[in-house]
Amino acid sequence: MNELLLMMAIPFVVACILLVVKNDRARGLIAEVGAAAIIVSSVLVAFTYVGKPQTFEISSEIVDLLMFAIELILGIIIIYLGVKHKKYAACALGAIQLVMSLAFEFIFKEGIEVENGLYIDDLSIIMVLIIGIIGSLICVYAVGYMRDFQEHEGGKDRRRWFFFLMFVFLSAMFGVVLSNNLVWMFFFWEITTLCSFALIGFTKTEEAINNSFRQLILNLIGGIAFLAALIILADQAGILSLEELLATPEVSGAQWILAAVMLMALAGIVKSAQMPFHTWLLGAMVAPTPTSALLHSSTMVKAGVFMLLKLSPLLCCNMGGYMVMTVGGLTFLLASMAAISQSNAKRVLAYSTIANLGLIVACAGVGTPEAVWAGVLLTVFHAITKSMLFLCVGTAEHHIGSRIIEDMDGLFERMPRLAMTMMLGIAAMFLAPFGMLISKWAALTSFVDPSNPVTLLLIACIAFGSAVTGFYWTKWLGKLACVIRDQEDVEKTVRMQEWVVLMSLAAMVVLVCLGYPLLSDWLVIPWICDAFGIAPALTVLLGNNMYLLLIMLAALILIFLPFFGRGRSREVPHYMSGVNIDDTSYEGSMGATVNVSLRNWYLEGWFGEKRIGAIGEIVTAFAIVVCIAAVCMGWMP
Repeated sequence: MNELLLMMAIPFVVACILLVVKNDRARGLIAEVGAAAIIVSSVLVAFTYVGKPQTFEISSEIVDLLMFAIELILGIIIIYLGVKHKKYAACALGAIQLVMSLAFEFIFKEGIEVENGLYIDDLSIIMVLIIGIIGSLICVYAVGYMRDFQEHEGGKDRRRWFFFLMFVFLSAMFGVVLSNNLVWMFFFWEITTLCSFALIGFTKTEEAINNSFRQLILNLIGGIAFLAALIILADQAGILSLEELLATPEVSGAQWILAAVMLMALAGIVKSAQMPFHTWLLGAMVAPTPTSALLHSSTMVKAGVFMLLKLSPLLCCNMGGYMVMTVGGLTFLLASMAAISQSNAKRVLAYSTIANLGLIVACAGVGTPEAVWAGVLLTVFHAITKSMLFLCVGTAEHHIGSRIIEDMDGLFERMPRLAMTMMLGIAAMFLAPFGMLISKWAALTSFVDPSNPVTLLLIACIAFGSAVTGFYWTKWLGKLACVIRDQEDVEKTVRMQEWVVLMSLAAMVVLVCLGYPLLSDWLVIPWICDAFGIAPALTVLLGNNMYLLLIMLAALILIFLPFFGRGRSREVPHYMSGVNIDDTSYEGSMGATVNVSLRNWYLEGWFGEKRIGAIGEIVTAFAIVVCIAAVCMGWMP
C-alpha cells in the first residue's frame, strides 16, 4: 500500500513546489525530475501488483472529513466565480451539488463505513501506466512548449499556476482509478473537473473563460448524477464501496441499484465528452496544447471510460447497457462525420477523440467479455497515439504559425521529422496493423448478436463511422505527404524536451503494437476473468492473424526508409497542364494564366458541426432520459 500512497503523493508534492518556484530553469528541472519520479513509481506499482488484485484497509473518518471540508470550500468558490463572471447556470448547479453534498454527509452517509479505501487490479494498473507514463511525458513536453508559449503570448508569467494544475491533476487521476471508497472517487473526480476548468481558462481571454465555464457546467451535471447515485446506494443498499457494488448479484432486478449504476454511467458519459455533452471538449481546444493532450485525450476523458469499463459487468443486457451503447455508437458515427468538415487540426483531433471514446463507451455498454476486452485495448492505443498527435500539432503551430491542415503543405520539407511522426500517429489511428484498427475489428465481432436489434444498429454505426474515419484521416495524411520544393527548414528551433517526448511516444506506438498479445495476456484477460468470471472468446489473436499483422507492421515501417537521406534523382518541375509560370500557376490555352491550389474537400453543407451536433444532442439526450425514466418507473426488460 505504501507504493500506492507514494505514487499519489509525488505529483501533489511536485505541484506544490512548482507553485512557489519562480526561476524558469529551476522550474523546468523540478518538473522533469518530478515526471521521472512519477514514471518510476507507476512502473514500480505495476510490477508489484500485476496479477495480484488487492484492497487496502485505511481509516476513512479523518480522510472523509478532510475531503468534505475541501468539497464545501470548492463549492463556495464555484458559486463565487459564477457570480463574478455572470455564469448563473454554474452558480445554480454548484449550489445544487453543495446542498446534495450536505444532505449526503449528514443524512444518507451516516453509519456507513468503507473499510477498504483503496484497491488495485489489472485495469487500475493499465490506467496507472497511462497516467504515470503518458501524463508525465506530457508535463515534460510542457516545459519547452510553455517557454515558447510565454514568448509568443507575452503578458504576466503564470506558468507556475499552469504546472501546479497539471501535476495536481495527475495526483487526482491516480485517486480516481485507485479508490474503492466511492466517496473518495467522487472527490477526486471533482478535482479533475476543477483542474480542467482552470486549465481551459488559463489564458483568461473571453473565449477561454466562456469555454471553461461550459466545461464546468456540463461536468457539474455529471457530478450531480454521480452524487445522486451515491445517495441512492447509501439509502437503498447501504453500499459505498465499489468492490461491493460490483459484487451485487442480479443488478438488473434491483430497480434502484440499477438506477444508481445508470447515474454513475451518466457521469462517465459526461466525463468522456459523449453527446449530448461533447461540446465541453471542443471548447477546451483553446487551452495550451499540453492541456489538450493531458486532460482531453490521454487522461481526464479516460476517467469516464474507466468508470464505464468498471461498471460493464453490471450493464450487460439491461436498460443501463442499452443507454450506454446507444450513446456511444451514435457519438462514434456522428462525431466522425463532424470531423470531415473541420480544417482546424485540433478540432479534427477533438472530434476524433469524442468519436473513439464513443466506441469505447459502446463496448462497455455491450458488456460482454469480448467487447470489454476490445474497449480496454482501444483505451490504451488511443491514449498513446492521440496524445502524440496533439503534441505534434502544438509543435507545428509554434513553428509554422498555424494549426490549419491546409497550411501543412510542404511540412515534409519544413519539419521532416515532425511530419513523419505525425504521419505515424495518423496511420496508427486507422490503418492496419496498428492496435486501433485491430481493436475495432475485435469490437465489431463482439457486437454480433442476431437476437438483439440494438447491437445490429450498433454494428451499422461502427461500420459507417469507421469508413468516415478513413476519409478525414486520409485527407490530412495526403497534405502531410505533399512535398514542395525550396522550403525553409524550421525544425532546428524545436526544443529538446519536445523531441524527447515525441520520439518516446512514437516508439511506444510501435512497441505497444508489437506487444499487443503480451498486453492482452498479462493485463487485460486476467482482469476480465476476475470481473466476469470467464475469459473472452477471442479470434483476432488466433491462427495466422498475428503473423500477418507483424508482417504488415514491418512493411509499414519500411515505407518510411526512402524519406531518409537524399537521392541522386534529378528534380524537374511539376506538369500543370500548360507552360509553368511558377509552382502555383501555369499558362493555359489562349495565353490565360491559371492559378493552381491543392485543397481538401470538407463538405460543410453536409457534415457541418452545427447540423451534426444538433442531431446527436437531440437523439442521445432522448435515449438517456427514456432509459433512466424507464428504470425509475420500474420497467426493466
